[in-house]
Amino acid sequence: MASPLVQLSKVNKHFGDLHVLQDIDLEVNKGEVVILIGPSGSGKSTLCRTINRLETFESGSILIDGVPLPEEGRALAQLRADVGMVFQSFNLFAHKTILENVTLGPMKVRKLARADAEKEAMQLLERVGVAHQAKKVPAQLSGGQQQRVAIARSLAMHPKVMLFDEPTSALDPEMINEVLDVMVELAASGMTMIVVTHEMGFARKAADRVVFMDAGQIVETAVPNEFFANPKTDRAKDFLSKILTH
Repeated sequence: MASPLVQLSKVNKHFGDLHVLQDIDLEVNKGEVVILIGPSGSGKSTLCRTINRLETFESGSILIDGVPLPEEGRALAQLRADVGMVFQSFNLFAHKTILENVTLGPMKVRKLARADAEKEAMQLLERVGVAHQAKKVPAQLSGGQQQRVAIARSLAMHPKVMLFDEPTSALDPEMINEVLDVMVELAASGMTMIVVTHEMGFARKAADRVVFMDAGQIVETAVPNEFFANPKTDRAKDFLSKILTH
């Protein structure tokens, strides 16, 4: 049996007096799509950011492909290449073209020649449906297009796992599906994904597993059909009754 690609054991984190992650145990296998859901403030985004070392944690361990998370320096830069991250805000470089945004990492970190980086970037931009915008700067694109560029930029680093922290929550409703469609395609292609989202339709369609968090704890884990049809815990039932009735 292959060991999990992402392995968290007994991870704890506080913000002041607030215990935001409490003894978190989570394993994600290669090619698995895990969706983190739960009420605001339940620790989902913090958990996601901890896997990429954007947040520190006080105790426990996190392994990526069997290797503990590095503290800093070059090893951390390498980890960030292995662990792609797509945020709520697109975090694109405003003064660089779309193409430059996607080629920067591969040229700097993977040491690709510009021509190779550009060729690969154009293929990725094609894949996410924005190749025709390659020469523009981010402000000339819609939010949905910018988020698709951000996904392409992460993919250009050939990550082992992709983290998505509420990737559609800053978008207008009509743009949400164009981003989710790219994510569904990515999931179908076998990418390992950990996704924090409020989009339950996406969770039903793309997730292998739903992880429900509340108050810094993992309360329940199940396959999507089971979770949505038959949640086991009162907290999950309460959460679903609030979001699925509207």
